[in-house]
Amino acid sequence: MRKTVAVQVDDVVPAMRPVLRSQGVPEDVAPDERMARLVKESVSIYRDLVDPVGIVMEISKRDFETVYRGEGMNEDETPLGNIYGSSDSLALFAVTVGERVCHEISRLFDNNDPALGSMLDSAASEGTEMAAGVVETYYRRHLNDTGWLDGSAGTLQFSPGYCGWHISAQKKLFEFLRPGEIGIELGESFLMRPLKSISGVIVAGPKEIFSFDNDFPFCRECDTNSCRDRIRDVWKQ
Repeated sequence: MRKTVAVQVDDVVPAMRPVLRSQGVPEDVAPDERMARLVKESVSIYRDLVDPVGIVMEISKRDFETVYRGEGMNEDETPLGNIYGSSDSLALFAVTVGERVCHEISRLFDNNDPALGSMLDSAASEGTEMAAGVVETYYRRHLNDTGWLDGSAGTLQFSPGYCGWHISAQKKLFEFLRPGEIGIELGESFLMRPLKSISGVIVAGPKEIFSFDNDFPFCRECDTNSCRDRIRDVWKQ
């Protein structure tokens, strides 16, 4: 299965609280009037400019081993390296919210409006994460419809650059997935264009394979520990 996924704008417009969280505002702190106005303005601009799209492609474990190894720069042990061999199905994916919103972020900073530029950057980042969630849901429904997934199984995303999977694995991922078809290109430093894009693998399998402790050496350098929330969400699927 290889499919371009049309992502609806309304499905990738973030609420105020996630944008504030991305700005470092604690959940229990109410924004002042100026900050609330900036969030609303940034989300409005984002909604007008966003052009979301995704692509997803199933891949065999044998081929994914090539993608996972990448350029041979992964940490010695990673959560994904321990998990994918026990999976039932794997799919590469890439999503973007488009170039126009990225250009507007740059324009705001260039025109000395860093407050709005920073807030729009946060809104676009949250929206990109939401787009990746839409594609993961699409793939999970595909597995349900074809009988490959039941209540005992779930899905979880992993991306190069996180959890010990070196960002240079993007090169092999792009060779297999070819997301240039939806306008996503890979630069020499392995960063994507448009910048507000996400790529990776969706792992499907028994929910228990996704339960891992965040005690890897690289976990000490993680600022968010967002894997904890994502693992909990697997059990809600």
